[in-house]
Amino acid sequence: MLLEATGLRSAYGRIEALHGIDIAVGEGELVALVGANGAGKTTFLRSVSGVQGVTGGSIRFDGEDITRMSPQKRVENGISQVPEGRQVFGPLTVEDNLRLGAFRRHGDDIEADLERMYSTFPILKKKRNQAAGTLSGGQQQMLAMGRALMAHPRLLLLDEPSMGLAPLLVGEIFNIVQMLKEQGTTILLVEQNAYAALAIADRGYVMETGEIVLTDTGENLLADEKVKAAYLGL
Repeated sequence: MLLEATGLRSAYGRIEALHGIDIAVGEGELVALVGANGAGKTTFLRSVSGVQGVTGGSIRFDGEDITRMSPQKRVENGISQVPEGRQVFGPLTVEDNLRLGAFRRHGDDIEADLERMYSTFPILKKKRNQAAGTLSGGQQQMLAMGRALMAHPRLLLLDEPSMGLAPLLVGEIFNIVQMLKEQGTTILLVEQNAYAALAIADRGYVMETGEIVLTDTGENLLADEKVKAAYLGL
């Protein structure tokens, strides 16, 4: 497994948000983590990327214990997060946002990667000199994904990529996620849109109030009666 979280616990003050989470992601997999708002999904992603402290358990990445590793070192090791709400640098141009994604990289292949991002997200090339804060929500989501990909991640953490987007754009974003998976990117996807996430996932985990309550293939979870009733409105 590329990522293994074992017995992971995290808290905000005295309030524990994760109660001993076990989640694993294999190289090349797309794994979806679904659940209601407030279940602890974002807290888990933030724990993996290092911006949220853990109070128990361990996180291993490619066999190495990274539980206490700094966030910037995790980026160097190959973990990149696309945060909830996109969080682009609004006053900076689209291109400057993308270049910041490669901030901790060294070498002369950054220009080639920029062109690859513009090929993946053509609208960003058209708006490369425009302030990121003036983009639409969907365009900002593409920019946030491109910025994370500029770090050459071995594991891409996607937090609620469809949040606040029109249905047509949601479909476009998930098509891009599917394309990245087909290109070999390992992805851990947190998403409230359980149907869309599980439909493209190799495996899925269902989280409720800081605990994993179900895990199976994406296909089997979509067919599970409990999942249908609780998350798919069926």
